[in-house]
Amino acid sequence: MKKSLFFLLILMQSGMFAQSQQTSSDTISKPIISVGKQSLLNNVDVIMNMRFAYDTYFQDGTHTNSEFNNNQVRLEIKGKIHDKVYFRFRDRYTKDPNVGSRDHISRGTDLAFIGVELSPKTQLNLGKMSADWGGFEFDLNPIDILEYNDILEYADNFLTGAGITHQVSPNHGFGLQVLNSRTQNFEDLYNGTLPEHIEKSKMHLAYIGTWRGSFFDGKLETLYSYSYFQEAKNKAMNYYALGHKYQNNNLTLMYDFKYSHEAIDRKGIVTGLLESQSDYTAQSVSYMENWLRMEYLVAPKVNLSMTLMASNAYGKDVKADNSGTDLLRTSYGFIPSVQYLPFKDMNIRFFVSYVGRYYNYSSYAKDNLGLENYNTGRLSVGFIAPLLIL
Repeated sequence: MKKSLFFLLILMQSGMFAQSQQTSSDTISKPIISVGKQSLLNNVDVIMNMRFAYDTYFQDGTHTNSEFNNNQVRLEIKGKIHDKVYFRFRDRYTKDPNVGSRDHISRGTDLAFIGVELSPKTQLNLGKMSADWGGFEFDLNPIDILEYNDILEYADNFLTGAGITHQVSPNHGFGLQVLNSRTQNFEDLYNGTLPEHIEKSKMHLAYIGTWRGSFFDGKLETLYSYSYFQEAKNKAMNYYALGHKYQNNNLTLMYDFKYSHEAIDRKGIVTGLLESQSDYTAQSVSYMENWLRMEYLVAPKVNLSMTLMASNAYGKDVKADNSGTDLLRTSYGFIPSVQYLPFKDMNIRFFVSYVGRYYNYSSYAKDNLGLENYNTGRLSVGFIAPLLIL
């Protein structure tokens, strides 16, 4: 019996020694990522963009609900994989991940493209990318926008296609994108809500031209764009965005003007207002907006901001056959915010903000569509953090 135990112990020790040698050779001598490939990580950034808050909601001045919210969680990976080739991927975990029937990629994926440097001043991008709208509201990191104005809130902002940018001079750059005009097929998007005489287009493309300018040693910047979206045969959307940014020391001012004329109502706002009169998607609608944001760093760790916005929604010949362009709704918004930045070497901002929105309807909309003015509010306390993980 004792001899059997002795031989068993010897076998166990031999096995442990062999296992130790195997572990050593697999995980220490041979790393999972080879030394040669580890150098690629020097050109890759991994960023977790987050906004978290305790939100308190109001409707017409009455408290309705309070809860913790993961307002924004977007994982971004970007970098260079070759001297002339780069990539960018960003996935949003707080958006419905339904796959678009037209572009065959999750709607929760903002960006998934590669870029090629054709020359030191010219880049070509291919894949799913942000539509290069003019204006600084869309140019900011989404986690910094507590609420978008109506056009961007209801638009398809991330589309699949190709884009090219060229820096003409240090102060002026131009861009052109040719994208799918939508993420879904025509039938899925409108789902039988268009009159029979409207035919889908065989080339459902969007064309976006952009100009970025810089003046007065970079104190004044411009971001202008014009977009043409083919929605259906002989039915298009024309979108203009004019963005301006002034920055001097601790003060930053941004102002955007936007106008969208849509032969078929892509935003769906006017369609929703007219749903008591018609089951069809509205046609010949317009949206016009103003957006203003002011930021001032009052102390190294304290930043104040105020956002003001207004949006008008119009329908053609709504009141009568020849009534022209009729104003149906005006929405207003104001967003005061205080941010505290406790760390010098990490961009984490704790904030308190209030998002106030007012929706006012025209006398026609009140008398004939049964709509009434209302307002909403959201008090938020939380943090904003673009966390550079790698």
